[in-house]
Amino acid sequence: MGCAGAAGEGVGLGRVSAVTESVPLTTCYRHPDRRAGVTCQRCNRPICPSCMVQASVGFQCPDCVKGSAKSSPTVRFRDIRSSGRPVVTLALIAVNVAMALVVGFQSQSFSTQKGSLWDNGVLIGYGEFITQNGLSFTRSTVGVAEGEWWRIVSGGFLHAGILHLGMNMLLLFLLGQQLEPLLGRLRFFALYMACLVAGSFGVLLAQPTSVTVGASGAIFGLMGAALAAQRLAPHRVQLANIGALIVINLLITFAVPNISAGAHIGGLVAGLLVGALVIWLDTKVQSEALGALVCLAVTAALFVGCLWAAASWADPIL
Repeated sequence: MGCAGAAGEGVGLGRVSAVTESVPLTTCYRHPDRRAGVTCQRCNRPICPSCMVQASVGFQCPDCVKGSAKSSPTVRFRDIRSSGRPVVTLALIAVNVAMALVVGFQSQSFSTQKGSLWDNGVLIGYGEFITQNGLSFTRSTVGVAEGEWWRIVSGGFLHAGILHLGMNMLLLFLLGQQLEPLLGRLRFFALYMACLVAGSFGVLLAQPTSVTVGASGAIFGLMGAALAAQRLAPHRVQLANIGALIVINLLITFAVPNISAGAHIGGLVAGLLVGALVIWLDTKVQSEALGALVCLAVTAALFVGCLWAAASWADPIL
């Protein structure tokens, strides 16, 4: 009987000990005077209701939330500043508006486009300008094929009227305030220029004799990059329905006359491919400069392609 009693007591003590070890602390580790409701899903420390931060699964404590915000487990993007202003985006808008003001001043009207900036800045692969001097007319060949390489870039900063400018700048602002904080200023600017030159390349392949202006090639590129970002870093991009926005703009491109399909398709393809590459590289290498160099290399290759396209399709009679 004594042995049985001793055994019973031993079992009882064992049960009490096991229960004592499994019972968590009942006070919050940040507020010892408050009762803990749950434990943090990351560190398992007890937290009170005021310290509970909703996570994808359960709750986390404020310390773990701050720690996870500093280093993302999937995408680094160390240069993200959620409260920073999109400086490059605003600067690009300012340049486009300034160019429109200069053209308007030279044309003495915002409804017509003429003047030296317009004549020497529009994108054209090859063509003729006819100027009248009294009763005589002067013919001069112009275009990228004639050595005017700057048109590849300058055409992307000129617009055919206030409505054209306004629509492009609105989209640039909406896309830029999402992508610039994501990529950082240097990579965003490099990507923008790559898409702009890609749009010019598309124009010189499809419509080398047409006068083309506008930032829409670069804008389509940013839409493509935003779509890539949504697939590769969905928690970083809040722009909803980017796919629908691309489809709608493509429908407008082919339904409305006098819209450069070459510029839009060229920019979109470059934005998708280069944007995806830059975002993927960021998950592998902690270097913003590398992504910018990739964009610069693509820009240089596309620029050479523009020169080739303009020269290859040029009319030898001109």
